[in-house]
Amino acid sequence: MPAISMFYGILVLMFFRDNKRQNSPHIHARYQGDEASIAIENGEVLQGSLPPKQLKMVQVWIDIHKEDLMLDWELAVNGDAPFRIAPLQ
Repeated sequence: MPAISMFYGILVLMFFRDNKRQNSPHIHARYQGDEASIAIENGEVLQGSLPPKQLKMVQVWIDIHKEDLMLDWELAVNGDAPFRIAPLQ
């Protein structure tokens, strides 16, 4: 489960071969004790939850880096290590 970014205490992860349970491309975000799976396509929460402020930051970050995230998704689904992506600043 490689960390692909971290900003404002939010850890963003993308798991290897993680397309069995949730077929759509997604990331996992952790903040303190909360965790959510979030769709890359539209920022929709697929599972779990984050506080509203942190969720909004992750959704903005996804929107900015959507193309890079889709490339990372292809790598991770095939078992390859995804690249790190710049944090939200």
